[in-house]
Amino acid sequence: MNTANPEVDEYISEGCGRCDLVGTPDCKVQTWQEEIKALRRLLLECGLTEERKWGSPCYTFNGKNVVMIAAFKDNCSLSFLKGVLLKDNQGILEKPGENSQSVRFARFTDVKQITDQWNILKQYVFEAIEVEKAGLEVKKKDISEHDVPEELQARIDNDLDFKAAFEALTPGRQRSYFIHISQAKQSQTRENRIEKCIPKIRAGKGYNEY
Repeated sequence: MNTANPEVDEYISEGCGRCDLVGTPDCKVQTWQEEIKALRRLLLECGLTEERKWGSPCYTFNGKNVVMIAAFKDNCSLSFLKGVLLKDNQGILEKPGENSQSVRFARFTDVKQITDQWNILKQYVFEAIEVEKAGLEVKKKDISEHDVPEELQARIDNDLDFKAAFEALTPGRQRSYFIHISQAKQSQTRENRIEKCIPKIRAGKGYNEY
């Protein structure tokens, strides 16, 4: 069993720190305390290195991110970063969203769900470790395969400073804006989203970065 990381102890006691509810009883991490502790114990038993990334517990193998624990309003989850490459023989993994190309997660609302599937979950973790040992990668869509929202394209075509900042982003960061902006159904809403994202784009950040 690998060593527990004090930064994850802090996460469990205080929360992820990404919203104003940190350190309060209303923090989502507080809602799922026992489930998170059970998942943590399971992952440490699998020999992964416990770290804290993006505010949440992240478990790595030879420096590669393998799986994360996350707390949400209605559940907590075990997210496999290359879950699409797992066989999922038990059918317990879900896509976080229709545009997710790599991550797959299992969600829990009760400790018993975790303990009942303990050995199955460990098998999934060991399979994810084998994926890293084999150096397997998820073949993601090329940036050119994504449709650029017309409002974003118009801004790129008509604002040279914005164009330079957007084109300087990594493909993954560009993709995050394509997805975020295109999810709005109304043209005006898409334009509003673009305006709100401009400071992040100029700072070289993706939509989900803080």
